[in-house]
Amino acid sequence: MRRQLVFAISTTFFAMSILSGSLAADEAPLTRIAFGSCCKQDKPQPIWDAIVETSPEVFLFLGDNIYGDSDDIEVLKAKWQQLGNNAGYQKLKATCPILATWDDHDYGRDNAGEEYPIKAQSQQAMLDFFDVPTDSPRRSRPGVYGSYAFGPKGQRVQVLLLDVRYFRSALVTRDWRPEPGEGDRGPYGRNLDPQATMLGDAQWDWLAKKLREPADVRIIASGTQIVADGHHWEKWGNMPLERQRLFEVIRDAKASGVVFISGDRHSAEISVYNPDVGYSLLEVTSSSLNEPAKWLSEPNKHRLGSMYYAENFGMITIDWTADDPILRCQVRNITGGVVLQHRMRLSELRP
Repeated sequence: MRRQLVFAISTTFFAMSILSGSLAADEAPLTRIAFGSCCKQDKPQPIWDAIVETSPEVFLFLGDNIYGDSDDIEVLKAKWQQLGNNAGYQKLKATCPILATWDDHDYGRDNAGEEYPIKAQSQQAMLDFFDVPTDSPRRSRPGVYGSYAFGPKGQRVQVLLLDVRYFRSALVTRDWRPEPGEGDRGPYGRNLDPQATMLGDAQWDWLAKKLREPADVRIIASGTQIVADGHHWEKWGNMPLERQRLFEVIRDAKASGVVFISGDRHSAEISVYNPDVGYSLLEVTSSSLNEPAKWLSEPNKHRLGSMYYAENFGMITIDWTADDPILRCQVRNITGGVVLQHRMRLSELRP
């Protein structure tokens, strides 16, 4: 009983430190980071048990954490509460800290951007649900983007949560017809307007500054895909100038250790691309936690291996004991089994 009490107290302290962004640099480094997206709050969520079994030290929610889809803040709050009442989610919350950004459905409207009318209220409801402290910078500025750092020098993990909704400019639509198989599907074309933005000026400035802070591994979380660029649904590639800007910000900061994680697609895949930042950028897309895909494969010339369509979550493990630390970037199925993986050395993530 005493051991359980000590564990509960230490876990609570760890969670409070993370949520406040004040984790001391001499804390033990992160070795197991779980993540996922797309959770229907009104449907069964058995995958939480498998996630808890992997003993994550932190869980990152990547968006569509609920399907709010309303301009009524009370409706959004009620749907957040549905997720909070789920026994599996409660078990996860008792296991490790949870950090989150959002995508469109938990933001409040399908495919919405800067035009969403109650985005300020929605932001506070989301931050309330995830127990973000009242003195957090995420409470006092527009958008839910935020940064967290874990572990000592030489083993430091930086988590950067991007907000690709609050400031995002309008999408450009295109005429299209569904094609069979791995066809050219999706309603969105490329917005080449140099004034169009994914992140907004303040968030871009924040990101450039954060990428210059010392870190050995940098996990950049985005609700929509960054590297994957073949389909015509929502993705960074819909605004190719902004996608290129992201790569240039990483390059100009000489930021090492970058790994992208994303959600949204109700399928999972691992992609890799070298956009002249000095090393290849890997993206792990994990989706959905409890709403598997109902469509076929999507084109993606950057994909490693195959796609995975059933319920899944992502996991990054870091072996700091190796002379050249080993990262395993994984997609796991509903029972916790590894279905996709890319293994790399930390030295491969340096310019």
